[in-house]
Amino acid sequence: MSEGDGTVQVDPGVEVPRPAEGELWTVGAVILNERAEAFAQRRGPDRRLFPGTWDVVGGHVEPGENLLGALAREVEEETGWRLRRVRRLLRVTQWVGDDGGALRHEADYLVEVDGDLSRPALEWSKNSAYAWFGPAEIHRLKENCAPGNHLVHDLIAQVVT
Repeated sequence: MSEGDGTVQVDPGVEVPRPAEGELWTVGAVILNERAEAFAQRRGPDRRLFPGTWDVVGGHVEPGENLLGALAREVEEETGWRLRRVRRLLRVTQWVGDDGGALRHEADYLVEVDGDLSRPALEWSKNSAYAWFGPAEIHRLKENCAPGNHLVHDLIAQVVT
């Protein structure tokens, strides 16, 4: 797959779902640093969906966009990093946001990126903080979540524990 100036490597066997007509899809990227800690950003308090909660890099798939194209775009928009490699599909889920909106489908991937991992170019209008989470810190990913809504925690836990 080619994105922008670089090429994104997709490992053999990585599944890429094809959205059906009319389905709303989102994508998420679990990004690890050299210590095998996962990156997450805290959504700002004024966000329409899940304000004040931790989230992985990602977002909605735009009309006419495929999932991996959306993944590359979201990684660059939200961090300034460039998607280099898609290692594996971690899960496909369905969820309804706390905004009362329609059912969304989400594909989350373990990825590798190029860029300075110590200096993400966060969208500060949308996010208030970032952190790297290892096994000892992942409990923090449940902060400000509704009871039983631990999707981000559970996603990252399958990679760092």
